[in-house]
This record gives sequence, structure tokens and C-alpha cells, in this order.
Amino acid sequence: MPNFEVPSTAPADPDGGLAALRGDCARMAPHWTAPAHAASRPVPPSLIHGVDVPVRSARLLDAMSDYGD
Repeated sequence: MPNFEVPSTAPADPDGGLAALRGDCARMAPHWTAPAHAASRPVPPSLIHGVDVPVRSARLLDAMSDYGD
């Protein structure tokens, strides 16, 4: 029976720190492809409808000093 060597995709130490994270990202980068950049076009104002924020979220942001002051 053949013994296949399969490299592990998981880091050896899950708490390896920033160096381990950068190494994981470098190994994954070839698997990610960037879409072709499409030229953006202006959006007509009739298509812009604003943003609805739930009251609970608005209160949370209002209570944060970075946003509410």
C-alpha cells in the first residue's frame, strides 16, 4: 500500500504569532485571484436611497466616545 505524504495546511502552532500568520497568508496567496479591475461609472442620484440603521445600532454608536462626541 502506498504511503502518500500530504503537507498539513494548518499551522503547527495555532498561537504562533504574527510570523506564523504571515507565513500562512503567503502560502494561501497563490490560491486567491484578483478580479479584473472594472472602470467605475458614476451612479445617478435617483439610485442612491440612503442607509437604514437599526435604532439599537445607532444607540450603540452614540454611546461610544469615538462616534458620539
